[in-house]
Amino acid sequence: MAAKIKIEFIINPIAGTRSKVVFKDLIRKYLDSDQYAYHISYTRAGGHAFELASEAVKEGKDYVVAIGGDGTVNETASALIHQSTALGIIPVGSGNGLARHLGIPLDPVESIRALNNVQKKLIDAGMANGKPFFCTAGIGFDAHIGRMFSLATKRGFNTYIKTVLREFLTYNSQTYEVLIDKEETITKEAFSITFANAAQFGNNAFISPEADIADGKLDLCIIEKYPKRVGLHLGMRLFNKTIHKSRFMTIKQIDKAVIKCPDADCYHLDGEFLSLKGDLNIEVVPGSLNVLTPKV
Repeated sequence: MAAKIKIEFIINPIAGTRSKVVFKDLIRKYLDSDQYAYHISYTRAGGHAFELASEAVKEGKDYVVAIGGDGTVNETASALIHQSTALGIIPVGSGNGLARHLGIPLDPVESIRALNNVQKKLIDAGMANGKPFFCTAGIGFDAHIGRMFSLATKRGFNTYIKTVLREFLTYNSQTYEVLIDKEETITKEAFSITFANAAQFGNNAFISPEADIADGKLDLCIIEKYPKRVGLHLGMRLFNKTIHKSRFMTIKQIDKAVIKCPDADCYHLDGEFLSLKGDLNIEVVPGSLNVLTPKV
């Protein structure tokens, strides 16, 4: 009889808007116990998911499954870079960008059931000032929204949209100098600059609809300063997968980039904002993370 596959489930009890109390029962009910042996851990603070995932790697776990939002997924995945241990996701956050890109069901029961018939896929990661990201990283309006959203008392998509609409009216574009692959320099007044590994931020907002998460490249997406009157139209383009066709958008495939902007004080990684002092250094880490995707 074949040895069971060992899974570590890492649950963030405060992620998103859905209660996590039920997951222990759901896993027991819907995970194939003939195929898997599992253990459940709960995060207690920021950074704890990384520690738990690192320990699971040391213990020889085959899979580590993050139950949480994009922040929990990022922490967990960061510990699995260049490891044979594969990342699984049960998405319960606000955006769920990586889960959506990988075709993982958003329904908790269905995402647990999907683990019973999965395949491994090797994907790229990105690094922003030495910190990993797996969907997007960036500077400008999106980073500003990440900061404002982190201060909100309520989570969820509705809160995010309200924050975007409120901040859009007063946000001012900034001038950025972007050095691409140590060869080309672009200077632009931009609304936002995003480095896309996956196609979307989350919530099916597609910043680079043609992005390939396993092509060994990042998509540099620059939304130039545009008239406020076209803002709603550009927003709609994000959700109908046509933003890359806008005359205000420039997309280039890159390996590395350095962004200089003296006025910028924050950036984001997979939706989580971080303070910025100095330049923003970006690079791709090709074929560095094993992920679990449903077999079709």
